[in-house]
Amino acid sequence: MAFISSGYNPEKPMENRITDIGPRKYDEFYPPFIAKNKGKWLYHEILEPGVLVHVAESGDKVYTVRCGAARLMSITHIREICDIADKYCNGYLRFTTRNNIEFMTDNADTVKAMKADLAQRKFAGGSYKFPIGGTGAGITNPVHTQGWVHCHTPATDASGPVKAVMDEVFKDFQSHRMPAPVRISLACCINMCGAVHCSDIGLVGIHRLPPMVDHEWADQLCEIPLAVASCPTAAVRPTKVEYKGEKVNSIAIKNERCMYCGNCYTMCPALPISDGQGDGVAIMVGGKVSNRISMPKFSKVVVAYISNEAPRWKTLTDTVKHIVEVYAANAKKYERLGEWAERIGWERFFSVTGLKFTHHLIDDFREPAYYTWRQSTQFKF
Repeated sequence: MAFISSGYNPEKPMENRITDIGPRKYDEFYPPFIAKNKGKWLYHEILEPGVLVHVAESGDKVYTVRCGAARLMSITHIREICDIADKYCNGYLRFTTRNNIEFMTDNADTVKAMKADLAQRKFAGGSYKFPIGGTGAGITNPVHTQGWVHCHTPATDASGPVKAVMDEVFKDFQSHRMPAPVRISLACCINMCGAVHCSDIGLVGIHRLPPMVDHEWADQLCEIPLAVASCPTAAVRPTKVEYKGEKVNSIAIKNERCMYCGNCYTMCPALPISDGQGDGVAIMVGGKVSNRISMPKFSKVVVAYISNEAPRWKTLTDTVKHIVEVYAANAKKYERLGEWAERIGWERFFSVTGLKFTHHLIDDFREPAYYTWRQSTQFKF
């Protein structure tokens, strides 16, 4: 066998083993004070928005300065991050799952100098390169997908709407005015690689028209059986059509079955789904991963469609800002957005926010919506 002829001895599996394949073990990148106290932390505190301290059993203290970061970065920006880590943190830093950068040090004086340095670093347009915040009862750094810059099936941009929304709520990124953390996420299509289904406020790009069929190229660019198999609702089928006087193999779309997901376009470039008139954004609220106070929840659609209004997405940003303000004014302390909506009732949620309830918002899924959301059309207004 090949693995034996290459020198592998099944009797001594560790003999002459090559161990430098792939990434190095994660704990090699721990700062020394993290490695020393791993599993021995007593508590942590948020000293101010964006600054935390963790205290270990040994008495060691680790200070963390958290900065919001962009989803897409240039090489020069990454090099600047590394320079900051070299200057203040002995070359160590970490990224969080919400695209934050965390600079860690065991020296309280270093924190003050680092904060002052980060605050004065700005882009040419005047915005902060490394805004400090995103901790505790405030708005966290958004998670978002690729959008128009890279993805092939987006119904909206990603970086653009996120930048526009965060410009409106940036003060709450750097403060603790909210009753509880507010996590905003964006996915540029309903495949949802942006985790919007479990965020306090989720922005989802949606297509409203079925894919167009390019009969000229369908048989040349696509494995038609793969395109048919890719559709979760059986809306795609093979067919023959007449094109320029010839019968050609192509694809037909059963429009009433199409859910506008774009899976078929992933398999077949002759089925483009993006459309300037039909594409837009839906807003979902109430999701969370935490099990504090109540169990984790999925988000619920509260605005079925807002058209793309690049470059500033005014209607979208105004709506998100309004939801945030109503939540901040009415929820109890520690109450997440979905918990507040469930306590007052979703009928009351639509009433106090002024959002229009339509039939598009009725959830008819059995699981897990069976125990997290009203399925009845009998909303009382």
